[in-house]
Amino acid sequence: MNANKTKTWDLTKLFTALMWLLLIVACLLIIVPLVFMFTASAMPARDILRMPYPWIPSGFYWPNFWNALRGPEGDFIFLRNALNSLIVAGAVSFFTVIFSCLAGYGLAKFKFKGRNLVFMLIMATMMIPFEAIMIPLYMVAMRMGLQDTYTGLILPFLANAFGVFLMRQYLITFPDEILDAARIDGASEPRIFGTIVLPSSGPAIATLAILAFRSQWDSLLWPLLVVQSDQMKTIPLYITKFMAETHSDEGIMMAVAVMASIPMITLFLTLSKYFISKEGLTSATKG
Repeated sequence: MNANKTKTWDLTKLFTALMWLLLIVACLLIIVPLVFMFTASAMPARDILRMPYPWIPSGFYWPNFWNALRGPEGDFIFLRNALNSLIVAGAVSFFTVIFSCLAGYGLAKFKFKGRNLVFMLIMATMMIPFEAIMIPLYMVAMRMGLQDTYTGLILPFLANAFGVFLMRQYLITFPDEILDAARIDGASEPRIFGTIVLPSSGPAIATLAILAFRSQWDSLLWPLLVVQSDQMKTIPLYITKFMAETHSDEGIMMAVAVMASIPMITLFLTLSKYFISKEGLTSATKG
């Protein structure tokens, strides 16, 4: 009996050790490229190519960031391209959250004929790759005169099926008793949605906002189709142009990558506290 317990305990310890090893390896695979990017951005190109690689820079090499801001043509177009990306990604994130919350709330809390069919049809659109609708979408954008405009960059992505799925699955567990109590007190549906449902959906909204923002911040294919002028290009287009014209200086490349990643890192650190927060649901329950 004791031998069996000892064997079981040994297997448990072995499994735990393997899991920790797997987590450490996964963390290293994620962290090491980021550390390389940040350290290489502070070095001249000759130091980056040294072997073994010097993980601690001898000093901060400012010309990398200055040249990254100036751009290959010296016109400081990076700032305008960064602003374009912020406008597009911010607008898409905002409207994606609003529309996904509305659709998810309706599918989760309102019973109507064909509700499950509507949900399944929305989910079916996730199976269609963007490349399959890219050309028809581009032709529609051309007919509507949306080329080289913010509207052309934003309009096709105001809502997505994953956002509806995420909010519906989150809100389906929201207590119906709270909603019924609010209706009995005379609250209208818009007021219930705005003052009870939205404040309690912080974790799901934060997750969806980050995913939507990241998707548009990293988007390359669609801006490549609809944008022609340098003034309307986004950060991914700036990076591809920079790499094509200034491909020999690795330090400048890393500086561009660092500056392009700062908004995403800032957004994640700002909203990550809502992932595990229950303040919204607590306040809604008290109300």
